[in-house]
Amino acid sequence: MLREWRTRRRRSQLDLALDANISTRHLSFLETGRSQPSREMLLHLAEQLAIPLRERNVLLVTAGYAPVFPERTIDDPALQAARKAIDQVLAGHEPYPALAIDRHWNLVTQNAAVLPLMAGLPAELLQPPINVLRTSLHPEGLALRIANLSEWRTHLFARLRRQIDLTADPVLVNLLSELQHYPGGEVSTSSVIEHTYGEVAVPFELITGEGTLAFLSTTMIFGTPIDITLSELALEFFFPADSITAEALQRAAAHAERNN
Repeated sequence: MLREWRTRRRRSQLDLALDANISTRHLSFLETGRSQPSREMLLHLAEQLAIPLRERNVLLVTAGYAPVFPERTIDDPALQAARKAIDQVLAGHEPYPALAIDRHWNLVTQNAAVLPLMAGLPAELLQPPINVLRTSLHPEGLALRIANLSEWRTHLFARLRRQIDLTADPVLVNLLSELQHYPGGEVSTSSVIEHTYGEVAVPFELITGEGTLAFLSTTMIFGTPIDITLSELALEFFFPADSITAEALQRAAAHAERNN
């Protein structure tokens, strides 16, 4: 399993051995099963390979050790502080949209600026758990309103494929297969890069009653989580790409506040 992860990460045996401060001979013995790794060595190598916490537990169990990393729901009392921090971060991004998703792209929570953008979508797409990729790209979902649909699909598919390459998660494999059957097309990766901001943020253009709103999207993850749920959580932030979008969102927020 170590060799499989090293291959996925495109790391040579020599590079990993140097980073882990062990000999290539010892690493080879660990990968081929000729030596039994200690629990600490497995965790050390997993850290060097940036293996997700869920898979680190699998690695430990496969080697005969108990799993280390707990998995709780985001509403578990033990994660109350983390949940509060997430809600504060998302709320602090208002009047611009922000949301939190799990490893399968299911919506965990969102700020007040997200729901107006989803208004009018079919009820079946808004039944929990709401999958944000399905809601975005479904032909009866937001896809009808996305001005740069092909470019946005290409960006999302690239992210999804990277996840699949790293995790081989069958749920994500099935999700990608489903989404690829939706209309909308894809463009070349180079074309997407040309329209990004240093490959950090990707434009998202949404047609609304206020006109076409342009957003830049970016993602934040927890840097040093010790819980599987938190390690797999991603916070998605949408920033206005122009003054027209910023002003429209500010007007919408002011209108909502007056009516509350």
